[in-house]
Amino acid sequence: MLFLHREDGQGLVEYALVLVLVAVVVIAILTLLGPQIGNVFSRITNGLQ
Repeated sequence: MLFLHREDGQGLVEYALVLVLVAVVVIAILTLLGPQIGNVFSRITNGLQ
């Protein structure tokens, strides 16, 4: 009984860490590709006018 640990909140913490990792990756990708994506949308809007 001395070595039993409570693992009630462990799953929630793991999900939160995965969510933070995904958010960091998405922010990094948008930072690197942001100007290129903006140019694509600008060309699309100019083509529609």
